Amino acid sequence: MVIVLLLLVFFSFELDEEQHQSLHTLFKPSKLAFFANYLAAAMVINYVLLPVFYYHKRWILFIVALSAVLTAVILVDEFILEQIFFPDTRGTHFPGLMFTLVETLPIIIIIVAFKLAWDSNRRQRELERLAGLMKESEIQFLKSQINPHFLFNNLNSLYAYAIDNSPKTPSIILELSAVLRYMLYDCQSDFVALPREIQQLENYVALNRLQIENRGEIQFTKDIANLDFSIPPLILIVFVENAFKHSTGSQAANIAVEIRVQVSTDGKLTFLCKNNYSLDYQSASLEKGIGLENVRKRLDLQYPGAHELDIQDNGSIFITRLTMQLKKRDKL
Repeated sequence: MVIVLLLLVFFSFELDEEQHQSLHTLFKPSKLAFFANYLAAAMVINYVLLPVFYYHKRWILFIVALSAVLTAVILVDEFILEQIFFPDTRGTHFPGLMFTLVETLPIIIIIVAFKLAWDSNRRQRELERLAGLMKESEIQFLKSQINPHFLFNNLNSLYAYAIDNSPKTPSIILELSAVLRYMLYDCQSDFVALPREIQQLENYVALNRLQIENRGEIQFTKDIANLDFSIPPLILIVFVENAFKHSTGSQAANIAVEIRVQVSTDGKLTFLCKNNYSLDYQSASLEKGIGLENVRKRLDLQYPGAHELDIQDNGSIFITRLTMQLKKRDKL
């Protein structure tokens, strides 16, 4: 590509005003010599002045060095090349600085501009790659925070049942094992198949049903018109986990948790999670903590401008509504 550009520049600025030229005339030594002088100056600017001075914002040194290079080009043109190739015509007088610059600068400017554009494009690609790596690292960090948070909450509940020698302890361990298996092994990528995430929610709801027993009512409904989509893992479970934690943690009975998941044929997900809590419970703590903060960040990273998260608290009912456009699942 560089060679093609140099040839185009050479043809554009070395054609005579005559309409018909032979290759012998076009590539005669004088034309090649003058073009080589301009090309050498452009290379010095591109690979010395730009990286050493310009990109480090050493403006004064760059201007001084650039002036020196252009002066050298003019001196070589007027006192060496013209004396060799045109001793009896152009070599007999100096046409003036402005005239020489107008004849010399276009070729140098085009070659330098191409290098600037090339470097700018390369830096943009590097910035995009770095942004992607940072985004991936942040997502993985946020997901890694969810797992200990979830495990800590549920181990406390399991401990209480073990102390009471509850016959439901083995079932709780099995349900918890299924949930943890998904977290640790099945959701290492940025997106997972929608059916797997829905199954994870069902396992988690079943785990909490075992713990709540007859102390309240849990409703879980789903209306999935199309399963051929993917979703970030552990996004929805954060809201569900908070619902159970605050509903069961603030009251011993009359627990009410409602979860609805709807996915349209075009992949629009509508999620509702609603739970009650005691009036004496500190409602300010509902919107705090690692879980909700992380899920907000993940949604901003993975669905910028393509999701709506609405959290409401009326003093006894906490409602979370999330809508987002899911991505089509990759075919393997």
